[in-house]
Amino acid sequence: MKPMKKVLWVLLLAAVAAAGGLYWAGTRDDASTGPAAAADAATLVERGRYLALAGNCMACHTSRGGKALAGGTPIPTPFGTVYGPNITPDEQTGIGAWTADDFWQALHNGKSRDGTLLYPAFPYTEYTRITRADSDALYAYLRSVPPVSQPSRSPELDFPYDRRALLAAWRALYFKPGVQDDDAGQSVQWNRGRYLVEGLGHCAACHTPRNGMGALRSDQSLAGGVIPVLDWYAPPLTNDMQTGLGRWSAEDIAALLKTGISRHSSASGPMAEVVLGSTQHLSDGDALAIGVYLKSLPAGPAAADPPKAAVSPAAMELGGKLYRQQCAQCHQPAGEGSGAAWPALAGNPTVTAPSPVNAIRMVLDGGYAPATAANPRPHGMPPFGQSLNDGDIAMLVSYIRNSWGNEAGGVTPLEVKRARAASTRN
Repeated sequence: MKPMKKVLWVLLLAAVAAAGGLYWAGTRDDASTGPAAAADAATLVERGRYLALAGNCMACHTSRGGKALAGGTPIPTPFGTVYGPNITPDEQTGIGAWTADDFWQALHNGKSRDGTLLYPAFPYTEYTRITRADSDALYAYLRSVPPVSQPSRSPELDFPYDRRALLAAWRALYFKPGVQDDDAGQSVQWNRGRYLVEGLGHCAACHTPRNGMGALRSDQSLAGGVIPVLDWYAPPLTNDMQTGLGRWSAEDIAALLKTGISRHSSASGPMAEVVLGSTQHLSDGDALAIGVYLKSLPAGPAAADPPKAAVSPAAMELGGKLYRQQCAQCHQPAGEGSGAAWPALAGNPTVTAPSPVNAIRMVLDGGYAPATAANPRPHGMPPFGQSLNDGDIAMLVSYIRNSWGNEAGGVTPLEVKRARAASTRN
């Protein structure tokens, strides 16, 4: 080839390459813009959508009656109230100007785009275990939702907790970032369950007791505790036979997560909301993996239980009479329940929990298990708060907590009065 022709040929190739790629026999799709790339992007967004459901992002980032993920949800804490921020891709008020690195920094390090330390009401103490690949998938999904122009609401915290600079000291004591590596000695299923429980699902945020500074008690992981301000008790996820999951199988746990009911209990209070908005959307494999992991946990260490109050024979007699009048038709005379419609009370962890507050609030307010795809029309329980006084409810709950093998201690009218006030407040 002559030198001039060679130069022209090189220039022609360069021009074609710059214009969008070389075409030899027929055409080919550019790797970054063709159908294959579009399919990969759609797959990433769908994966992120699933992860957002598994992490229950809607619960804190969508206010009641508000637009999806636009923020404004109040999150009460003992130190004041924080509000879920806008995480739609709006450029001014959401995360539209964030990069994938910015988003990863928030999940992994608990820092905003500008380096501001985030309050741990956003559970980055658990989200730090999320992999970078899952972070990027979540970011891709959030970039795909409709942008909403809605400024995020500032926290309303008491002094001195409103001084964000103090978070540096809190983090030094209670936070260490780090992705959770698989345990080579365990199965793929077990590792997946641990990843969902300890990372994305942030189960410890409710099921682990906290110290006076609001940090999780690492020595009592998943040992159960009263959820601050909400006044519901999150039961132990350990395998204690009386108060935890000792009588449950991995399949029982998966059933509760997917349907809101199991042969041992049904989801109520905040857990009903978690099932409705999050865990019912888990794949069967992920729900079972959570069950497998939780069943591998030991029975303890347990949270410090309050001393069990004694129940007088007279209170048991009157409580039994109330039970036969008000409850036995559905829950059966021996507390064995009626299939999936009305859960058993014998051995029910809601009944035998160290704190009686959940059982009291169910009697006061009644309620339904969550309406899930697998159980769209759950049976409900009527409220008895208007027909029974505090003393009646105390005797009734004392009876069911101490019958049919249950040994959970008695309940006082004062405890019922407090639960009634919490129910009205929340």
